[in-house]
Amino acid sequence: MIHTYKVAGMTCNGCRTSVENKLNAMPLVKTATVSLEDSEAVIEMTKHISLEDFQVVLANKYTITKSLAHEPDVISPEKSELQQLFPLFLIFGYISIAAILLNIKPWSVTGFMLDFMGLFYVIFSFFKLLDLKGFPESFKMYDPLAKAIPFYGWVYPFIEVVLGIMFLMRIEISIALIITLVILGITTIGVVKTLLDKKPIQCACLGTALKLPMTKATFIENTIMIIMAITMLIMKA
Repeated sequence: MIHTYKVAGMTCNGCRTSVENKLNAMPLVKTATVSLEDSEAVIEMTKHISLEDFQVVLANKYTITKSLAHEPDVISPEKSELQQLFPLFLIFGYISIAAILLNIKPWSVTGFMLDFMGLFYVIFSFFKLLDLKGFPESFKMYDPLAKAIPFYGWVYPFIEVVLGIMFLMRIEISIALIITLVILGITTIGVVKTLLDKKPIQCACLGTALKLPMTKATFIENTIMIIMAITMLIMKA
């Protein structure tokens, strides 16, 4: 069943993300999409949830009420995991093709991996910077370091930009590879914990502009980068 609610008290994208994450973390909520412009939350739930339960989760900062417009319960079509993650796979495809074309004549495995990692960071940081206020709220839901040190979530997109430039410009590659192993290793630990807990958390890999669920594909995405970093360090040794 799907219901629409009015949510008062949101003033920025950070508020919107916070409300959306809190609602999505509720056990009976399948998906919750919050609009800052309309001050609305469209919530799909497996069983009816009372306004009182929603209000407890949101605390006193936000006020949730039933939308004035009566909307009958509808069943939304289930999207497969592949359909939900299509934007992620599409971006990976473009990055791979670009990295191949940059190194095809003559073919260089090392060049391919460096360009792939550089393009990965630059493109993914772009989506995070589209909503710099909302990204840290989503990121700290599963990244242990961002949860412990909120400032880390704010600087993380800029770290990705710097790493992307370092790989593409071939600047201090060893340092960039070590940093990659550290930051993606920390994130992967949080991703694995989220997957094991089966929490319906939005993945912040592409920021908040594209709403991607936390799935095994997110783990695979980080693993590919970690494997490339380890391979490059071994080759340079």
